Amino acid sequence: MDMSGADPKKLYYVMVPVLDKAAKLFIPTDVGDQTYRYALSREEAEHIIEKVPEIKEPWITDHRHRENNYKEAIKSNQPEQLVSIIKNIYVRKQDRMDHGKKSLAVDDRYFKLAEDLLYSELAFAIGCEKDEIPQLIEEKIA
Repeated sequence: MDMSGADPKKLYYVMVPVLDKAAKLFIPTDVGDQTYRYALSREEAEHIIEKVPEIKEPWITDHRHRENNYKEAIKSNQPEQLVSIIKNIYVRKQDRMDHGKKSLAVDDRYFKLAEDLLYSELAFAIGCEKDEIPQLIEEKIA
């Protein structure tokens, strides 16, 4: 790989995201399993959707701890963690709106990021469009 800061003697996997064909990710082959995981299978994705009502949304009152929780969930890239923060932020948004307050920018940012990550992977695994996932979830849990 001819890139500033990259070891020319190292081998890299070249990955192209499904939703952004212009982007390329270069991942060293010698990092083991610590930085990536296999994509969900269709069965695993359907199981995650069915589990949505059971996944808890921890209520964290301290905003610094809450944001750290969001960051860790995003970094983990584990579907259950993403569902948890989506549910948590949704509840917080509803509560704030009920009290005449706006949602917080930090909540909006992590909500969007978690939704994009989760819905993209579920859509890929199931074989549908990302924007179909929210309706699919609603139908499964109704």
